[in-house]
Amino acid sequence: MNHLIIYTHPRKRSFNHAILDAVTESLRQEGDEVIVRDLYGIGFQPVLGPSELLGGVGEDVVLEQSYVSWAEHVVFIYPLWWTGMPAMLKGYIDRVFSYGFAYKYDDGVQIGLLAGKKATLIHTQNKSSEQYEASGMGNALRLTIDEGILAYCGFKVNHHFVFDSILSSNVEDRKTWLAQLSEWVRK
Repeated sequence: MNHLIIYTHPRKRSFNHAILDAVTESLRQEGDEVIVRDLYGIGFQPVLGPSELLGGVGEDVVLEQSYVSWAEHVVFIYPLWWTGMPAMLKGYIDRVFSYGFAYKYDDGVQIGLLAGKKATLIHTQNKSSEQYEASGMGNALRLTIDEGILAYCGFKVNHHFVFDSILSSNVEDRKTWLAQLSEWVRK
């Protein structure tokens, strides 16, 4: 299987980077092809330009769209900041998942053009999942990201993993999570 990993974290020594390493290694052990797009590492420009609103896309976007087209499974790894994805990732989606590539309208009916692809989301957050669920934010995240972006574009959301209470976690917690993740991602 062809896997594209969209990784979004500015620090190389973060738990998110450990997640990236674990997922990449696990998928490659299965003999699958893996391409990693480290948005900070490649210096991705997240700002949507005026011409892109009219359908014109630059070479950088065409390249990223070729990776998305190639992939059967797209994995997003990112921290949750201000109850949402980092601006870098949101800008990637704004620019790369453009009209005519990721979705279109046919007689007023929305059509997801990335149908047949799977998506897995892995995000870290500092609050506990219980706090997010109690406030309704957990459901809001699933609606806006899983449904409002990915399903809208045709993806089948395979899994959405949440690693919570990151600041209060310890080394043993993180080792356990990474071991579990390596098993879960392959399913």
